[in-house]
Amino acid sequence: MVKEKQLKEEIIKIGKRLYGFRLLAAKGGNLSARIERDLILITASGSCLGQLKEKDILKVDLSSEDTVTKKGLTTEFALHSLIYKNFPTPRVVHCHPPLINAYYSIYDELENVTFESKLYLGKVPVIKQITPNISEPEKVIEALKTNNIVVIKNHGVVCIADSFDEAFYLIEELEESVKMAGFARLFAKEKPDGFDKELKKVLKDTQKKYDMFSREHILKIVSLINQDKNFLSKAGALGLTTRVVIKIDEEADKIYKFDFRNGKIAKVEYDENAPFVISGPPDVWRLIFEGKLDPFVATTQGKLKLKGDLGTISRWYVPFSRMFFLFKEVKIK
Repeated sequence: MVKEKQLKEEIIKIGKRLYGFRLLAAKGGNLSARIERDLILITASGSCLGQLKEKDILKVDLSSEDTVTKKGLTTEFALHSLIYKNFPTPRVVHCHPPLINAYYSIYDELENVTFESKLYLGKVPVIKQITPNISEPEKVIEALKTNNIVVIKNHGVVCIADSFDEAFYLIEELEESVKMAGFARLFAKEKPDGFDKELKKVLKDTQKKYDMFSREHILKIVSLINQDKNFLSKAGALGLTTRVVIKIDEEADKIYKFDFRNGKIAKVEYDENAPFVISGPPDVWRLIFEGKLDPFVATTQGKLKLKGDLGTISRWYVPFSRMFFLFKEVKIK
């Protein structure tokens, strides 16, 4: 168990850091951290995160019915409480970054300009907001299942992580990414059509739905990948030759090894003997196959586990991104 005093020091430190980087202003935002299962620390209502004192940090028992009447409790407590009930995460940051708020007040989706933002942010969910506080925390919970950072339109962001540092990095990355996207829009570059005509042709008569992670499902994906000119050209140019396993945790019959040779899947095998093994629970894989979660982002945010070096597999980022795009085109039941 983390010591309470040490945890309060962490909260004070990250509050100053967020304030110093202008990711919040005045008395906006709130922070919380789990001490143990039902016990958390959370910043009090009306406190300035950049000037926190220990007295501004409340200890709250989530299992107590009297908690909601606790003096000084932030109006966002319902959100923090629901996050801890749904995720094992030990840290939660809610703040109001100005560039993020400005960008998403106009746009509903971020066009990632750099590979880094694609890898660590992916598609950031956006929740529409009609009240000053977060009145529908259930929607935020659903969004956090697909990404560790969520934008609340006209309000701010909510981020969950194993440490305050990791939460800070995600928020900082998003703030910088919207800044770059804003500048890029000044050049009026048109957004490319991600769904090409060739793929439409291949999928035209494919309406069947498959049991997720069944052999029929995976082999249909392999067939689609090996017919896709976009993937083949990207993978061929990089001489993609390696073996990658995808598997569901703790299910011995849900293991598939893709044997890539010179940019094409030469065969599929059913063991874990490979330099790269990507594994995760069924609910995470379902989000991936439904196109709601990017596998690279799921890996960097800890929703999937990767055995093997991320830097090495990232050199094939472009063809693998195309491959993951094709995953969602084979519909599951």
